Amino acid sequence: MSYNLFLLAFVLGIGGAFQYGLQVSIINSPAEYIKNFIRETWLKRYGSPPTEELITLMWSFIVSIYSIGGLLGSLSAGYLSVRFGRKKAMLFANIPALLSAALMGLSRLCGSFEMIIAGRIFSGVCGGLGLNIHLMYAGECAPRKLRGLIAITASTAIAMGKFVGFVLGLREVLGVDALWPILMAANTLPALIQLLTLPFFPDSPRYLLIDKKDKEGCIKAVKQLWGDGDHMAEIDDMVAEQKAIHGEKAKSVCDLCRDKAVRWQLITLFLVSSCMQLIGVNVVYSYAYNVFIAAGIPPTQTHYVSLGIGITEILSTVLCGFLIERAGRKTLLWKSYTVLALALVLLTVTLSLQDSFSWVPYCSVALIFIFIMSFGIGPAGVLCPLPTEIFIQSYRPAAYVFNGFTNWIQLFILGLVFPFIVEGLGSFCFIIFLTYCLSMAIFVFLVMPETKGKTMLEVMEEFNRLNYRGKRQAALQQSNCPVMVVTRL
Repeated sequence: MSYNLFLLAFVLGIGGAFQYGLQVSIINSPAEYIKNFIRETWLKRYGSPPTEELITLMWSFIVSIYSIGGLLGSLSAGYLSVRFGRKKAMLFANIPALLSAALMGLSRLCGSFEMIIAGRIFSGVCGGLGLNIHLMYAGECAPRKLRGLIAITASTAIAMGKFVGFVLGLREVLGVDALWPILMAANTLPALIQLLTLPFFPDSPRYLLIDKKDKEGCIKAVKQLWGDGDHMAEIDDMVAEQKAIHGEKAKSVCDLCRDKAVRWQLITLFLVSSCMQLIGVNVVYSYAYNVFIAAGIPPTQTHYVSLGIGITEILSTVLCGFLIERAGRKTLLWKSYTVLALALVLLTVTLSLQDSFSWVPYCSVALIFIFIMSFGIGPAGVLCPLPTEIFIQSYRPAAYVFNGFTNWIQLFILGLVFPFIVEGLGSFCFIIFLTYCLSMAIFVFLVMPETKGKTMLEVMEEFNRLNYRGKRQAALQQSNCPVMVVTRL
């Protein structure tokens, strides 16, 4: 196997999922500096200081507007990936990244906090577009036996982005008042790296063969990515998939939602993949600071413990990459969902007893790390290849648009509603998330087919047993004896 495939996975990650993770974490460190900048700018413009309520509103807008940009990027991913190909669409994602870096990096020099808002929108567009195209591109470039491992590199890239964002935000690096504009423009470097390196790699072999009808280009791309060898079995699978869609053009999201042929694929995507926000990982992160303080860790040291959480997430996604082709997607998912639910149950108990016993906060710290490890080994990693594996080529771009749309909408809504949920329920807010995790463990165990080592058409046939269950049973009852024999065979 050629190393070019793993190099491509790295290049896709640095300008795709890494950018998403970086922007999620990098905004936390300069919060007070940006608020002071808004106060100073407002005072210079209008001659009177803004109210604290206005400052809080402006900051909340700066944070949440990223989700709106991500939503716009996700919605455009399907059209761009079909119209221009996965490679050009991925390159295009770096344009809003560079625009956002320029706007936020020059905002203080220009005395404009509006530039930060505009920059956050563009960084969201980059995150939404880059993450979707990255997952689709990587999944379509990998051979069957490495499909899970290559797709999981997106999850590792997100974890790396979060970690780098935490590191850059430390006071010893860029987390000081004089350097926050440089910190906010840190996404320049990964965007430039991808712009300079991705042109040397081919487009997705599946896109070239199925969408562009370029078999020679597909074979050339396969040899460049997978090395010399006999890859005709994999190419024949692509040809079979091409014949299965009967030359149909790429479907829209409306087609995806209406078509009964992909009903259970859509249900699975929505329940398992699109509801990632309902796992509760962002809630656990938000509680981590108070838990570390209660455990006796000095406030000045909590940032470094947060780095430990980031490293844990990276290592767990790497571990998932080694396990996914051995244990399978289904096994990893339902077992990790079960552990997540148990961790949330115990965390609810320990947080309720936080002040009762001196050793309870340490249990909470351990549970947080167990939760993060289970999240990385299970949903964070396994769900990366899922849309690629359960949808054939004509539905795949629409599936990624649907997945991105629901994820960004949930992220935005939870960002608005979550503070009120915590205020009203306290640590019992975890009950909402553990109910979801337990339900998903049951759903995956009983309903979701295993996709490990199967072609796209074999996976489609697995889902057809669910999509056409009633019709197929009726057809079998009316069929004659010879057909029954053939069916059993």
